[in-house]
This record gives sequence, structure tokens and C-alpha cells, in this order.
Amino acid sequence: MAEESFYGVTLTAESNSVTWDVDEDYARGQKLVIKQILLGAEAKDNEFNVVEVNTVKDSVQIPIAVLKAGETRAVNPDVEFYESKVTFKLIKGSGPVYIHGHNIKDDVEVVDMEEEDEEDDVVEDEEDEHPKKRAKIEQNAAAAAGDKNAKNNKKK
Repeated sequence: MAEESFYGVTLTAESNSVTWDVDEDYARGQKLVIKQILLGAEAKDNEFNVVEVNTVKDSVQIPIAVLKAGETRAVNPDVEFYESKVTFKLIKGSGPVYIHGHNIKDDVEVVDMEEEDEEDDVVEDEEDEHPKKRAKIEQNAAAAAGDKNAKNNKKK
């Protein structure tokens, strides 16, 4: 069952970087979803505020929001960071910039691929044993053989 909690941080000129990391208790199935990035009301006019994201897992370092008072005060990126340490940094401007989202921890069951393949084989065997399906397969095979014999007889 998934456990979901609110995620929110503030970036300013004094505190311009924050890092989110996976919880050690959840080795798999954890992600951060960023829904909205907002520029605070006290932001300076005509100043661009640029938020950059840096992910360790994928080695991505790219701006995800460019905000300016009087023009763009909010963006809704709806981005997900799955099982990766993520750092948000205010690389330009003095903010404040608010980042909102969800921290989702999902209990993911690790499945052994060999067991899954064996289960698929059992299902296929059961389907082959179904009497109606087997009869239809046999009819199709007989019809195909009959067509082949008819063609061979025409050639002779």
C-alpha cells in the first residue's frame, strides 16, 4: 500500500539549495512528484528567479522553472523523480520560491523473473488443454493439411 505525504520547501538567496533523498527504509518504490513551483509575493519586481534541478541517478542538471514577478508567478511542471537523490537550487534571483509536491512511498514486491516465466508456461499449458480450443486447433491443422494435399493432387 502506498504512503503519500506533502512535500514543500522554500528557496531564498540565503538558503538557495535543498536536497531530497530516498528513505533507507524503502529500498524501492519511492518517488518525489513536483506539482507546483511558486514565486513568493515579496519577490523583487523585474528579477528573474531560476530553479535548477540536479539528479544523481540520471546525472541531469537543468532549469525546471523561470519565474518573474509581474509575469510568471507559478509553473506546474508535474515531474517525477523515482528512487533518486534530487537537489533543487535557486541559481538566479533572491526568491522566495516555493516548491510543492508529494513524497510517495510504495511497497513494491520484487518478482523473480524465472518464477514469472514458469507461471506463464503453466497458463499456456492449461490453455492448450482446453477441449474446445484443442479441437479448433486440430480442425485448423486438418484443413491446412487438406488444402496442401489438394494443391499437390492438382500438380500431378
